[in-house]
Amino acid sequence: MALNSKVNSLRPAEIADLISHSPNEDQLALFELVPPEIAVQVFEFLSFAAQKFIMNSLPPEKSAVILREMSPDDRTAFFDGLPQASINALLKLLPTDERAIALSLLGYPKNSVGRLMTTDYLAVKMEWTVAQALDFVRKHGKDSETINVIYVVDDQGKLIDDFRIRELLLAPLESKIKDLADHRFVSLSVNDDDEVAIKVFSREDRVALPVTDSHGTLIGIVTVDDILHLMTKETTEDIQKIGGTSALEFPYMQTSFLQLMQKRASWLVLLFLGELFTATAMGFFEAEIAKAVVLALFLPLIISSGGNSGSQASTLIIRALAVGEITLRDWWKIIRKEIFSGIFLGTILGCIGFLRITLWSAFSNIYGPHWLTVAATIFSSLIGVVLWGTVTGAMLPLLLKKFGFDPATASAPLVATLVDVTGIVIYFLTASIIMNGTLL
Repeated sequence: MALNSKVNSLRPAEIADLISHSPNEDQLALFELVPPEIAVQVFEFLSFAAQKFIMNSLPPEKSAVILREMSPDDRTAFFDGLPQASINALLKLLPTDERAIALSLLGYPKNSVGRLMTTDYLAVKMEWTVAQALDFVRKHGKDSETINVIYVVDDQGKLIDDFRIRELLLAPLESKIKDLADHRFVSLSVNDDDEVAIKVFSREDRVALPVTDSHGTLIGIVTVDDILHLMTKETTEDIQKIGGTSALEFPYMQTSFLQLMQKRASWLVLLFLGELFTATAMGFFEAEIAKAVVLALFLPLIISSGGNSGSQASTLIIRALAVGEITLRDWWKIIRKEIFSGIFLGTILGCIGFLRITLWSAFSNIYGPHWLTVAATIFSSLIGVVLWGTVTGAMLPLLLKKFGFDPATASAPLVATLVDVTGIVIYFLTASIIMNGTLL
């Protein structure tokens, strides 16, 4: 009784959070305590893992009620994570009209606006008065995803205009819709990539946007709550990729140990194989290392500086691409900026390295009589390696984007691995030039 009272005192989102973070054996029991009038809202807020478990645990008649009452976009998102056999079984629980809507939305490509949209919206006609439009909103508003925006269509269903509800509320009741229309609106195409939707919502500051087909016919809307969920998902995937792991399908705590190891091990093996080339590069300069052992002392310093600068640049570029701050057309401006950045940052690190060797040589003989040559080598190498790391880190995400891959794949560990190998080559070639005739 106390638990029932607690559940009834919470908002739908809070109840969903409580259920999602409960053990499987408790989730169904908690969900059955939810008042029927908010059960669908709670279900839509649940994590996918909890939705799947509860849907499989409920009797068919209760599952049918939830699926029928869910908004089409949330239902599509739920179906997206299920195997085809489960989708087919659940579709049979829907009435004919809802099943047709579900199949229509599932027919659009994955990661398209068509998968995000809902068909629950309000549309009025140009010839109507404001009074008629408001009467229509009162009558059908409860079935709409949102009443913040009212759309205007012609007799063929083609989108003509849109109004925020306050525009109608403040207009004279006898005014015609056509007298208020300015024919200016922003819409999404049903086949647009979901990243396009994110950018348009960010730019337009709207709570909902209409979705049209290739003929301009209004077929649905996308609301800001779906975009927020999508942004969270996209950002999470990007961060996971930047960290050097494959994107997880489910939250960390709901991902099994074997799945987690599979996602992490694949990248670690790839990076490890890449790092093997550093041993090959060092073997190529074995003679130089034997003659000037002091070079080995600074090897970790050199390659880590290159990797760090490359990781910085790649992270900045990946994020800038994600939020639309830059495009592929800006590649020359980016590379020019990163060249100057690499020289500037490399010079700072080079000066610190030079100063360190100078100070140590003033009180010891650790770097030998040719300490100035060693200092000059470190100074020059740091500029070269940091410059190379910065340019590589900036260009790799752009190249991946150019060839249709996810720029986030240019993770910090991957960039660091690539720069490590080339950094060794730059370091020892610089040493060969500067130390020629002294230590080498």
